[in-house]
Amino acid sequence: ITKIKYIDKLQFGNYEIDTWYFSPYPGDYGQARTLYVCEYCLKYMRFRQSYAYHQYHCERRMPPGKEIYRKGNISIYEVIGKEEPLYCQLLCLMAKLFLDHKVLYFDMDPFYFYILCETDSQGSHVVGYFSKEKKSMDNYNVACILVMPPHQRKGFSKLLIAFSYVLSRKEGVIGSPETPLSDLGRLSYRSYWAYTLLELMKNRCSPEQTTIKELSDMSGITHEDIIYTLQSLKMIKYWKGQNVICVTAKTIRDHLQLPQFKQPKHTIDLDCLVWKPHNTAASRMA
Repeated sequence: ITKIKYIDKLQFGNYEIDTWYFSPYPGDYGQARTLYVCEYCLKYMRFRQSYAYHQYHCERRMPPGKEIYRKGNISIYEVIGKEEPLYCQLLCLMAKLFLDHKVLYFDMDPFYFYILCETDSQGSHVVGYFSKEKKSMDNYNVACILVMPPHQRKGFSKLLIAFSYVLSRKEGVIGSPETPLSDLGRLSYRSYWAYTLLELMKNRCSPEQTTIKELSDMSGITHEDIIYTLQSLKMIKYWKGQNVICVTAKTIRDHLQLPQFKQPKHTIDLDCLVWKPHNTAASRMA
């Protein structure tokens, strides 16, 4: 059944954002042409006067939970769904305005949320986030991922993707995002995978002798995602019943000169991460 989108615009912080899809805000809120959402606590309102009053009185200036990463003005907060269910529900409701392919669940207990912010003297301003299941039988390291439209094309998608793989490697997991991905998500992942694999092969003495297993162990990317990426780059062939990397050092250098494979604007500095896994591969198998 196709849901009718009534909310045309989202007022979020200093941004008035055109919405893309239906989100099940309750009652009259879901029928408002413009929805006002506090950028700090995510409370939603129908009227500008209510929004102005709330902004003046809202005491929250950052996401709940723990700041686990800070580099310059970039912060990432870990919010546990079970501990902050209302905030996480409000985050998912807002995100659904820009995501068509994800089912919205109101049970937040199974999820962790990692919220990317730009921090200044006023507070921490939400840029985007990803969620992940506490225990994924399929080793998904991302359930849902979104960068808010005003912050897209600034390198934040790849930063969130890179961060998800950092957490997976610390957990001892080879992970992959839950599918289906949005069109923007698919492009971001393909670009991240390609750049990461090219960089890893560039630093090998004989890139053509690199194995898929070695790339997976070094990157945390699954064999399937590596094969898919190298096939798109025409750097792999099927020979004697197995996939074999077929590439020269010059080919890798040439690819890394292309604009779509340039170095990301933002990278994860492991020295700025303060985080320990909630689960490790060993503890899950016990």
